[in-house]
Amino acid sequence: MGYQLSREQFDSFLARLQEEYRVFGPAVDVDGGALADTDRITYKEVRCLGDLELNRKSYFSPKEIFYPVRETLFRFCQGDTTEPQIDGKKTAIFLRPCDINGIDRLDAIFLKNGPLEDFYYKRRRDKVRFFLIECTTGFDSCFCVSMNANRTELFDVALRFGDEILADVKSPEFEPYFAGLAQKPFEVRFIEKNSKEVRLPGVADITPDLFEHELWKEYSARCIACGRCNTSCITCSCFTMQDVSLGAENQMGERRRIWAGCHVNGFADIAGGHGYRQQKGDRMRFKTMHKIYDYYLRFGKHQCVGCGRCDDVCPQYISFAGCINKVSDVAAER
Repeated sequence: MGYQLSREQFDSFLARLQEEYRVFGPAVDVDGGALADTDRITYKEVRCLGDLELNRKSYFSPKEIFYPVRETLFRFCQGDTTEPQIDGKKTAIFLRPCDINGIDRLDAIFLKNGPLEDFYYKRRRDKVRFFLIECTTGFDSCFCVSMNANRTELFDVALRFGDEILADVKSPEFEPYFAGLAQKPFEVRFIEKNSKEVRLPGVADITPDLFEHELWKEYSARCIACGRCNTSCITCSCFTMQDVSLGAENQMGERRRIWAGCHVNGFADIAGGHGYRQQKGDRMRFKTMHKIYDYYLRFGKHQCVGCGRCDDVCPQYISFAGCINKVSDVAAER
C-alpha cells in the first residue's frame, strides 16, 4: 500500500515508531572524521527526519547495529555460566538496497553456512526491520549494479524522500502506523547504472594459477594492513574470541566475540607461532577470491555488493573495484 506524508507527518510517524522500536539511520557524527573539524557519516539512532543524512554515503555499514564490534557471549563464575540479556526492543533501520543485500549475505554466513544457526547473531537479527531508502543515483564509488545488488524485495517499508515522503508499506506489521494518511500509489525505483563499473571474471576462468599471479605483489607493496576495508564492509563477517578473567583467582570472567579481518596482522596466525598469508598481497587475494568466487560457489551470488566503502576508506587509495577488474583482465588473457 502506498502513502504520502508531509515532513511533519513523517516526524510524527517516527515518534510513534520509537515507542516500540529503536530506530537507526545514516546520520552525521559531528567532528567525528579522521581529520580535525571534519564530520563522519555513520549509523546512529535517529529521532526525526532532520537527523537522517540522505545525501552522503556512510563511512561504516549498518551491520554493527545487530552484529556488535564487541559482544559478550557468556559470563562465567566458577562452575556457572550465564548468557547476557539483550535489549527487548525491535530495531528499525533506514538503509539502501546494497546494504539490505549485504545483510542477506551475512545471514547466509551466520544462519545457512552449516547445520546450526549462530544463536547470538540470530537473536539480534530476528528483531531487525528494514526501511528501504530509495536510491536511483548512487555515489561515485558505488558499483552495486555490476554486483547485481542494486535491487531488493527484502524490505518492510520503502521510502522516497523529497518535499513529500512516499512510502510503500510491504509488511502488515507497519500498516497501523500509516492509518489515516493519504494514500498514493508508489513503486520504488532502483539505480540502473553506476558511474563506476566492474567486470566480473567468469567462475570457470578462475583457475589455481591465478592465485599465484604477479598482480597480487602490487598489494604487498601498498597495503598497510589497517583493516579499514574489513571493518567498513557490510559483508565481512570474521571474528575472533577473547576470554577475559576477572578477580584474583581467575574464577570469573567472560568470553567475547570481537570483529577480526583478513587484512589485519595476526588474523591467520596458528598455534606454534606459525601463520598463513604473511604477505599483504596474499591477504588481498584471499579477500578478493572470497568476495567474488568462493562465496559464489557456495551460495550462487557474489558476496561483495558494490557499496564501495572499502574504496572510500582505504588510506592507500587501493581500489577493490579496480582489483576485480585486474583479476578479470588476467583471467581473460589466459
